[in-house]
Amino acid sequence: MTQAANPVPSHYGPYGGRFVSETLIPALDELTEAVKTVVRSDDFQREWRGLLGSYVGRPTALTNARRFARAIDPEGKSLARVLLKREDLCHTGAHKINNAIGQVLLAKRMGKTRVIAETGAGQHGVATATACALFGLPCEVYMGEEDVRRQAPNVGRMRILGAKVLPVTSGSRTLKDAMNEALRDWVTHVRTTYYCIGSAAGPHPYPELVASLQAVIGEEARAQCLAPENGGALPDAAVACVGGGSNAIGLFRGFMNDASVALFGVEAAGHGVETGKHAATLGAGRVGILHGSKSYVLCDDEGQIQEAHSISAGLDYPGVGPEHAWLRDSGRATYLSATDNEALVAGYLIARCEGIIPALETSHAFARVGSIAKGLAKERGRPVSLVVASSGRGDKDLETLLARYEPGDKA
Repeated sequence: MTQAANPVPSHYGPYGGRFVSETLIPALDELTEAVKTVVRSDDFQREWRGLLGSYVGRPTALTNARRFARAIDPEGKSLARVLLKREDLCHTGAHKINNAIGQVLLAKRMGKTRVIAETGAGQHGVATATACALFGLPCEVYMGEEDVRRQAPNVGRMRILGAKVLPVTSGSRTLKDAMNEALRDWVTHVRTTYYCIGSAAGPHPYPELVASLQAVIGEEARAQCLAPENGGALPDAAVACVGGGSNAIGLFRGFMNDASVALFGVEAAGHGVETGKHAATLGAGRVGILHGSKSYVLCDDEGQIQEAHSISAGLDYPGVGPEHAWLRDSGRATYLSATDNEALVAGYLIARCEGIIPALETSHAFARVGSIAKGLAKERGRPVSLVVASSGRGDKDLETLLARYEPGDKA
């Protein structure tokens, strides 16, 4: 296959591209070539997919959340089924490992001797540290000081795995600032260092690379929905939380060409979009540049990036991947938001109905399942089925969960 026949998309409509220092252009060119010649090769795909099966634990289950569906639609007028794509069952507890295994394998094949990463909720940091331990590469993870505090369990996991966690004290001390520091590091050590980005964001070719590695989520979910035991039919909608957007784009990729399947992303409304303390980039942002890519961002009239807020560290980001921006503008996907409190209530409801403690990120998606089902059922004249990305487990969020609700409280 020739390069011309298999280009790596650099733009999604008007979004994407490269807005970086000239120092990084050769490294990005090298990475783009590696995506075309290495990642897409049969040999790489065979090794990566083999590890997804023998190490990560794929395919992940598709769970019929019957009690949750009854709890939010007791008369069954809107919901036929809620199917959970269980990325929380992956090794390390979230979808991030799919991408990390692929990128660190690529780093090894490119001859890089050091891997760096950024992380917010800590799951990408844990996944990258895990992959580096597996392949024998040193790993350093940039993490905002605020996220180091609120995601302490994942910080401990990274350190046990041998990674060096580098707290970032600038700005809001969250994911945005961690990514800034990682980019500065990469500029300085570009010849020997591989930067493993965790979201489907950043400069070309990262959005496409991450999306292609996470597309396994949607590929599996589509095949599982079509299996007789799950109804033997496509769902009416695919639903996922959206921060940078890697788990959502991974799920959406499986259904992108199925016009009957509506796509819904749920962002973090924080204290409420009207308060200004939120991370609803697609719902309340504007077009701008962040971390080397053109997309929707939270910024002021001068284009200066504003601080985001979410109770979930993984959604606390003032930007979003460029493919999501194009899906929004084209109308192929609809983006909603849920507040901190709505996410907490939904997370507790899932826990008590299904015995699954979800990450706070995932809880935002669960908070909108009822309204999405109601709207689609009205439109289609029948109860509908939804597949929801259960992107990660809530071990990392226990301190926050217990601080907000006593174990005996009703959600």
